[in-house]
Amino acid sequence: MNGNGAPRRVGDVTTVSAGTDGTAGTAGASTAGGTEGSDGAGASGAGVAPTASASAAAAAGSARTKLERGRGALGPALELVHTGRAPTRAVLTAELGVTRATAGAVAAELEALGLIRVDSRPGGAGGTQGRPSHRLSVDENGPVALAAQVHSDGFRAALVGLGGRIVATAPGRVPVSADPAQVLGAVVEAGAALLARTGRRCIGAGLAVPSAVAEPEGTALNPLHLAWPAGSPVRAIFADCVKEAGIDGPALTGNDVNLAALAEHRHGAGRSAQHLLCVATGHRGVGGALVLDGRLHSGSSGLALEVGHLTVNPEGRACHCGSRGCLDVEADPLAFLTAAGRTPGPEVSLLQQARDLLREESADPGVRAATEELIDRLGLGLAGLVNILNPDRIILGGLHRELLYADPERLRAVVADRSLWGRSGGVPILPCTLDHNSLVGAAELAWQPVLDDPLGTLGTAA
Repeated sequence: MNGNGAPRRVGDVTTVSAGTDGTAGTAGASTAGGTEGSDGAGASGAGVAPTASASAAAAAGSARTKLERGRGALGPALELVHTGRAPTRAVLTAELGVTRATAGAVAAELEALGLIRVDSRPGGAGGTQGRPSHRLSVDENGPVALAAQVHSDGFRAALVGLGGRIVATAPGRVPVSADPAQVLGAVVEAGAALLARTGRRCIGAGLAVPSAVAEPEGTALNPLHLAWPAGSPVRAIFADCVKEAGIDGPALTGNDVNLAALAEHRHGAGRSAQHLLCVATGHRGVGGALVLDGRLHSGSSGLALEVGHLTVNPEGRACHCGSRGCLDVEADPLAFLTAAGRTPGPEVSLLQQARDLLREESADPGVRAATEELIDRLGLGLAGLVNILNPDRIILGGLHRELLYADPERLRAVVADRSLWGRSGGVPILPCTLDHNSLVGAAELAWQPVLDDPLGTLGTAA
């Protein structure tokens, strides 16, 4: 269900430590950021002064050695700043396991590439005694990824920088046609307009779709809520649209809830979790994702965690998959509106209508009964997942986040009563914290090659 098609370590959010010996890189690096003293300027013999040319050559060789040591740490260093785990150069030094000079050179290289900013002004928390350490942050004027999401009520395009920061966004409230090429062409056109308006450099594009994405083909296996043909080659279509728009970089595709979980793990409510379960409603249906030890668990062909088709009410509503009472149709926005006796309108999305009803009319008896019904169905599904997966944290998105806000004790009680692990100590159940987390996750797909190899993807620093 991951369906990202990206190179190595897509979805890997664990830190890769670089020893002081490092790994050789491919291009030149800035020498800013400090030196390690005079260890590289050796004498030609005892009591014999070296010539100026010999000293210069030795110093240059030492500098090259130090920079080579740091190049292997560029990717891990960028990921640490990207995910907020290295706010200062002192923390970066400790996390990478390198010398202060090497960490300084690495930070300077990333700054020269336009990816981060190094602030040496006093006042930053250094994390160690002595003078304050240089503060590190992503460059707010740096390159961006084009992120796109398609759902049953339309689409949204956005430009997303490092740190998961949304720079610009454009919603498309249009009927989604049965032709994937038409829809994806429109969303890429909206993204290209954002790029033209902002003038930002684009490093690639990512697409989130409400379907399991089969690997390695990149096909949407079951886009049930889009009326697209099963097995639509969404990755190939999206890549063609991106290329036709003149946008450089890779074009990658994944399941929307998988990508939401990835974004939350890196930038939101899932930070530091080792076994993170994410369950969310999109505009229609229910999806799930699992992050294990920092990596998305996608199964043998990208189709794992189809939690929407867990049966939570054997006598319940007919599901698109052919079964009955699936979580997909018992705990999504349409189910909530129907249970509350409301007829959905065309003005705004189903998700927004359900949110507004829950927030504004929670005291209404019908709305309250519908809330309790969906909480019980959702809790039953979560309990089954807890019994099987034993997560250390559950995060809820979409309408499920609103249900948690509405009655957290009821939901947690249902999960605890129905799950062995819940009764033995409980599993934290938290709301997702990122706006448009599937969009941010789609951008993570495009950013991953840069996180893996900043120099190789962006070129030599100027």
